[in-house]
Amino acid sequence: MANDTKPTTEEETSALLELAGNELAGWSDPVARLRQALDQDELRLFCQPIVALRPGEPYLMAEILVRLLEEEVAHLPPGDFLPVFEHFGMMPKLDRWVVAKACALLARNHTSGFRHLGINLASQTLRDAAMPNFIARTLEQFTVPPNALCFEIDERDVLGQPGPATAFAAQVRKLGCRVAIDAFGHRAVSFAPLKALQVDFLKVDGAITRNLLRGEVAQRKMQAIVRVGEAIGFGVIAEFVEDAEIIERLRALGVGYAQGFGIARPAPLGDARSVPD
Repeated sequence: MANDTKPTTEEETSALLELAGNELAGWSDPVARLRQALDQDELRLFCQPIVALRPGEPYLMAEILVRLLEEEVAHLPPGDFLPVFEHFGMMPKLDRWVVAKACALLARNHTSGFRHLGINLASQTLRDAAMPNFIARTLEQFTVPPNALCFEIDERDVLGQPGPATAFAAQVRKLGCRVAIDAFGHRAVSFAPLKALQVDFLKVDGAITRNLLRGEVAQRKMQAIVRVGEAIGFGVIAEFVEDAEIIERLRALGVGYAQGFGIARPAPLGDARSVPD
């Protein structure tokens, strides 16, 4: 028997997808809910330390992570709200909130002893031409030294939108901020973008770090990254470091810094253990 269901129009399909997205988020009006979270400070900054593996060096910095208070109540996975921000094109607003909050905490010395903070930037934010000026004004407002902030750009954006990524990196470096490429090697180990971005740090994807004890391919990749870092002048940070055996292998390979649950789990910024001077 023929299907008597009437085909949906493009407008009806869009409306259905929008409704389904709202239901997945659990909010009847996601945009209003996200604006409320920003306006009423219902977000919290967490941090995860990045440590130096060489003897005698201090902690490098702490990477900023964002949590929504509602997550704890509803037992949602950390960061479960971020795709909703992205879906509605609100990531630049969120990134502005993070920059302002981080600078305010740095100015009050409420950062658990960390003097440098790493902030991940969304793809949408890299295309926001007004973002570098906002960063400059915020640094000046709170009298925070620009090198206290390191902006992390995902490898996906470095390869997928090299123009905006390179332009943003140049502008914030001119301010005195630092720049890192995040999740390097997740897709392909390509050093081509590094010269254009003039990065200060390169964060090696966890897929490479986790395989260091399982085979030679990952070790050769890490050794190549370390050699290029020494030649060009950027620090190498291994991500997703989970145990002492991996830490020792990283030291043997000459990797300078490490981040992951084997170092420290994320904690509210201000509650994390203090770091040495």
